[in-house]
Amino acid sequence: QVQLVESGGGLVQAGGSLRLSCAASGRTFSNNFMAWFRQAPGKEREFVAGISWRSGNTYYADSVKGRLTISRDNAKNTVYLQMTSLKPEDTAVYFCAARVGHWYSVRRPDYDYWGQGTRVTVSS
Repeated sequence: QVQLVESGGGLVQAGGSLRLSCAASGRTFSNNFMAWFRQAPGKEREFVAGISWRSGNTYYADSVKGRLTISRDNAKNTVYLQMTSLKPEDTAVYFCAARVGHWYSVRRPDYDYWGQGTRVTVSS
């Protein structure tokens, strides 16, 4: 059974940093595409960043380019989201997602596995 477990969320002041982790288990992820989505109160869940496990190619939503960095550690089967220069509008529950197949997608239905989410709150 595939499991994605996020950690690292919390409360931070505007301008601060956090690093989120997503520990993956239950299958080989070498051919997967991994992503972070977020869902703010009253809003739809949206794509934030993605990475091809095989190639390491990364993709970002325009709203986070230059501030958030996605990376992976193959040995630990873990994906990270380094968040810097955080803004109050980054406040949301952040979800890790995995897609079978290594193709980039921003669409929620294209993802096969989801974590339970970790909450990030940025105070002004």
